[in-house]
Amino acid sequence: MLGYLLARAGVDVVVLEKHADFFRDFRGDTVHPSTLEVMYELGLLEDFLKLPHQKVTSAGARVGDFALKAADFSHLPTHCKFIALMPQWDFLNFLADRARRFSGFHLRMQTEAVHLLRDGARIVGVEGRSPEGPVHIQADLVVGCDGRHSTIRQAAGLEVQEFGVPIDVLWFRLSRRAGDPEQVLGNVNYGKVLILINRGDYFQAGLIIRKGSFEETKREGLDMLREAIARIAPYLGDRARELESWDQIKLLTVQINRLRQWHLPGLLCIGDAAHAMSPAGGVGINLAIQDAVATANLLAGALQARAVTEALLAQVQRRREFPTRVTQMLQVNAHKAFANVFETSGAFRVPWQLKAVAHVPGIQRVMGHVVGMGVRPEHVTGAARTERSQPWSLKKAAVSAGAFLGAMVATVRALRAA
Repeated sequence: MLGYLLARAGVDVVVLEKHADFFRDFRGDTVHPSTLEVMYELGLLEDFLKLPHQKVTSAGARVGDFALKAADFSHLPTHCKFIALMPQWDFLNFLADRARRFSGFHLRMQTEAVHLLRDGARIVGVEGRSPEGPVHIQADLVVGCDGRHSTIRQAAGLEVQEFGVPIDVLWFRLSRRAGDPEQVLGNVNYGKVLILINRGDYFQAGLIIRKGSFEETKREGLDMLREAIARIAPYLGDRARELESWDQIKLLTVQINRLRQWHLPGLLCIGDAAHAMSPAGGVGINLAIQDAVATANLLAGALQARAVTEALLAQVQRRREFPTRVTQMLQVNAHKAFANVFETSGAFRVPWQLKAVAHVPGIQRVMGHVVGMGVRPEHVTGAARTERSQPWSLKKAAVSAGAFLGAMVATVRALRAA
């Protein structure tokens, strides 16, 4: 996305992708209204929505025997009042295809950035590894967008602040049938949490487990895992037998962290390279997109003039660190609720406190705003955008975030009380 935005602004950009394609089965698939609004502002939305996707107009979960409607997106001040569930490889292929239409955009597949090039204290490019051998790319600015295990931030020696996470996730596929719940993304019962992402003819499923308990789960055997799935979501009972080998199940080690400083002279980190997010809320990809928009807005002119200063890089961090901190705080609180679920081995009894919170007037709309739009959503600047929608003000963001925090704290207390 950043490569697209900068090339659109007339900046010469080289994007390195270490794989031969974008097909990674366990990347985030939730394209939130904030990201869809960016696509609208770029004039890409109509073609983008021609790609296969499913629409989620509200987010809910089955908590014990209680149907919880957690977020309602139908009242958002955006053109798309829904989350689009779309494989991330389709999203990336779409962006890459559109970006190639700009003469300044260069995408190098099977080229992995392995080292930084330096001139004294300044970063002046990267050394890459390709099938043809080493490549050296000089650049006025290197942007690390290489995820939670970022080679770039490690090579730069940037300090990472870690925040404890009590959960990991087991990812696998289960077939989907007509009549399966449409808007239920989570199932909580019997000390387990099962996440289901609708991919049309199958579910991308995530079973939340205690941090570090994967080997214990494997020792218990596949039969126990299949039984757990059938207990949590009985309608999936026979389909749990589709899991015939542990090779079908991938471990996602959940992290929440962020860099203390996102930049050095000639270097900036954004997305998961700057702040690894939990899958809670599916917000990681959307927060990264917002980082890209803010970075392009703040740096495109300076890059064209070849005058990027560290003060400008610090401005990007100041712009994006606040929404990162708020979102990570919400995720940490959500994990406390998950950890409490693990203490219940029998059928989960929904406490009255949770039911009371769920029926607070307007709470679903507030949560829809915070999940769907995030804190301080960004808007594209420049000639390629269409009409600009009304920006979601920081005041409204603060009010909604505050209301959501109150609801989250109440929910955590309710689950602890259970």
